Amino acid sequence: MRRLAIATCIVTVIAGGCASSPSHFYTLSPTSAASSTPDATSSHLTIIVGPVTIPAIVDIPQIVVTKGTNQVAADQFNLWASPLRNNIALVICANLAAQLGTPNVSSVLRVDADYRVEIDVQSFESTPGESARLSAMWTVRRVKDGRTHSGRTNAREASPERGYQALAAAHSRALNLLSADIADAIRELEHEGP
Repeated sequence: MRRLAIATCIVTVIAGGCASSPSHFYTLSPTSAASSTPDATSSHLTIIVGPVTIPAIVDIPQIVVTKGTNQVAADQFNLWASPLRNNIALVICANLAAQLGTPNVSSVLRVDADYRVEIDVQSFESTPGESARLSAMWTVRRVKDGRTHSGRTNAREASPERGYQALAAAHSRALNLLSADIADAIRELEHEGP
């Protein structure tokens, strides 16, 4: 009888383990190196990116997908590999470094920065098989005199494939567009002079 109970427990554990789906983890990635040419001359600008804020609805490990009008779902088996706000900041840093030709772009606060970039992501929508949408307000501040440029970037990148890998790639392309708008603002402030 005891052997039967042990065998039943083992079968239950094995069956339970086989029935659960494995988790998949995704990251956003910089796309500037492939899609834009950095400035011809190397720059020594120092840029700090942050803070980056994101909507509370997507500030969780699970990828939140749009299911229809006024309906979203957090996918329990498809997750961001790191906190989304951190991943966005790192991608923007890498994009700006490539677009502006400077290695001095970081999300770590530094006293000697030339520019500070604040980003408020107001929507970050994921619709598998359709698109990734991003809406963000941003401000670039020149540290030495406090002069600022602000703007809004709205991006919709198609993601016709149903997979989450394609969705993460579409969000990465949207972040590249946001980065390009911020890079343009930094260039404008540089050309304006003091």
